[in-house]
Amino acid sequence: MTHADPSFSNPTQRLREEFRRHLQVFYSQLRLAPPYESVEKAIRTLTTAVHALPKEEQTRIMSDPALQWKQFRLAFETSGLVKKHRGIIAGLARNRSALNLPAEYDHFLSLFSA
Repeated sequence: MTHADPSFSNPTQRLREEFRRHLQVFYSQLRLAPPYESVEKAIRTLTTAVHALPKEEQTRIMSDPALQWKQFRLAFETSGLVKKHRGIIAGLARNRSALNLPAEYDHFLSLFSA
């Protein structure tokens, strides 16, 4: 008997796990310990925001990486995660070319240059 992977049957769970993975990559590439409580708060913020959207919009988000990153950035900012390690990350972001992060992480980094 095979068991269905719950992450495939629950789009919000897939989005949460994707966000968590991106946060892990972000902090590990910056060589910073992630602020775990704030990361969990950001994931809850994402979940709450996505659940509040109509099902059609949730479906659009799940099929469009640009919309996913928009939601990730919003959760990163509104949860307060952007305030953690702010000075350190702002300093690192000034020399973007030295960071070993794919371009999509600029969604997060740009919050530190404002």
